[in-house]
Amino acid sequence: MSDLNTAMIERYRTNFLKEVEANVEEGEWVKMCMQCGVCSGSCPLGKFWAHPPQEIFMMIRAGKREEVLSSDSMWMCTSCYNCIVRCPRELPITHIMHGLASYAKRLGLVAANRAGTTHGADLGFTTVSTNPCGEIPLCPYDSCRLLAINLFSYVMDPFTDKATFNFELYKEHVGLAQRMMDDIIDLELEKIDAILAKIEADPELEELKRVEKNLWLNIRKKSEQGRRTGIGITAEGDMLAALGLRYGSDEAIDFSVEVHKTLALEAYKSSTYLARERGPFTIYDAEREMNNPFILRMKEADPVMYNNMVKYGRRNIALLTIAPTGTTSLMTQTTSGIEPIFSVFYKRRRKVNPNDKNVKISFKDEVGDSWEEFIVFHHKFVDWLKLNGYDPDNVTRMGDEEINAIIAKSPYYKATANDVDWVAKVRMQGAIQKWVDHSISVTINLPSDAKEELVSELYLTAWKSGCKGATVYRDGSRDGVLIAGKNDARAERPKRPKVLDCDVIRFNFNEEKWVAFVGLRDGRPYEIFTGLADDEVFPIPKTIVKGKIIKVKMDDGKTRYDFQYTDKYGYKKIFEGLSHMFKPEYWNYAKLISGVLRREMPIQDVVNLVQSLKLDSESINNWKNGVERALKKYIPNGTRAKGKCGECGSDNLVYEEGCLICKDCGSSKCG
Repeated sequence: MSDLNTAMIERYRTNFLKEVEANVEEGEWVKMCMQCGVCSGSCPLGKFWAHPPQEIFMMIRAGKREEVLSSDSMWMCTSCYNCIVRCPRELPITHIMHGLASYAKRLGLVAANRAGTTHGADLGFTTVSTNPCGEIPLCPYDSCRLLAINLFSYVMDPFTDKATFNFELYKEHVGLAQRMMDDIIDLELEKIDAILAKIEADPELEELKRVEKNLWLNIRKKSEQGRRTGIGITAEGDMLAALGLRYGSDEAIDFSVEVHKTLALEAYKSSTYLARERGPFTIYDAEREMNNPFILRMKEADPVMYNNMVKYGRRNIALLTIAPTGTTSLMTQTTSGIEPIFSVFYKRRRKVNPNDKNVKISFKDEVGDSWEEFIVFHHKFVDWLKLNGYDPDNVTRMGDEEINAIIAKSPYYKATANDVDWVAKVRMQGAIQKWVDHSISVTINLPSDAKEELVSELYLTAWKSGCKGATVYRDGSRDGVLIAGKNDARAERPKRPKVLDCDVIRFNFNEEKWVAFVGLRDGRPYEIFTGLADDEVFPIPKTIVKGKIIKVKMDDGKTRYDFQYTDKYGYKKIFEGLSHMFKPEYWNYAKLISGVLRREMPIQDVVNLVQSLKLDSESINNWKNGVERALKKYIPNGTRAKGKCGECGSDNLVYEEGCLICKDCGSSKCG
């Protein structure tokens, strides 16, 4: 570069631009903006910007320091990253906007409505999202690290009059758990360094590697700065039951609070010891936390630990969380998180071969399959049964009334998700929240007849109790999730009519002729049979597009499905054994699809389900595509579709006559 070019560049590098380059995250990229405006056009809040990003960058280069740093625009960024993806020069626009906001906060130039920004936000720890279950607020590039301690394992002599909680062992393990979590962060940093080394060794041009490299550099930087951990628990419900405490009672709440208070103090104590050994997280500043209510509670509860933390620092920016621990609880055979037991027992169904000896058939479904129904108890309730002289095998053979009478004698009585005192549960969450520096993932399970007033009371109680989040689920409000036995949808669903109207749909795929028989109920697809249209196997005139599907029960108790149509002379013709004329694998998958159709899943969702099937043969994949094509014809016109247009990239896609139509560019895709 010539001296003249260098001089011209320096001329346009204002003092404020230099200030931004030196103090704002990724600020050195501001000068690369070419003012195309793509960032504002791709932003979901683009029309609300007082100063769009490209205008902010222009103002920086123009030296308008006060206007930039006092603007509200930097605080509108939602970190969707649309701007970064679409920027022709791949500028890290999102990071720059966050960096400007942080710099303005450090300088005390934040707009009045931003004065309440949380501690650390001005140093790059502004919360922009959460992990999937919502218990850990996350800033850009931050990580979610979770560990759960099984509270039930600290109950000595569970389900007896001698039951006690071993606090000393619990404290020891909490300290070790926090140390282990910090070690995991070091291992994580080692892996990031290995990834960066691989990127560095890659023979591609630096310009091509820049985005990926910067991503991992930012992740590494955030991990080093905060070293966030998420120590939590599982089996709270089982712990309380094992101690003879009823979930939701005042005594149970007080004890749970003591357990979580101990968890918080011991985890922070361990993090303080680690800071003395290894150094604190890089942005630790005791003065920033002087008035933090959580830290003040810790100070009151353990002044010695607090004084050591002020002296040596803390190893981790935040330490505690209560995750749902669904998988963990399954592995440990306990209740999950701080939740009560969902149900003391439930009924499982197992498909059986009716011809097998000694098989017990509880019922047959609408397609003729045989099922065995059996009772499954919560694992820890089985322990209670044994300790109280019951034979679990004998109890499983009892009726519901007898089983419920036994449950009434146990500590799980009135302590399940559906019959616990829901308001008390929320109060318990709020009391525990005071000793959790992140948040708590919890679900309040309500019966199907829950009133609006109860839901309102629960959310109001959650707010008054200091809960950071709450989820209310009403039984049966969504399909595809657990429902209470008394609301068994199978029992309430009407049986399949003997005769259904039928559409016959023919189509070609990969030079093969296919046919689909779609049974209709109230004009809606109810079941489907499809396969190769072999004229010898299916001697049905090609002019036939309507008919009926008839369910026939044969002498041996088995069922079949026949197709009936009316020929051109007005005579009724029956094609027997429609269900047996296709390949068995087609028939099995057809039963799967018919099952969700009968449960009135939206047709679009059924099509999406078919699309998601991962099948390993060309033939069955052709079948899958055929089913998809047949069902698309029944999607109501105007239904919005997922995905983006292959021509213009728009997500404004709708179904019209079974075809996907882009409402922006007009392109269509059928089949």
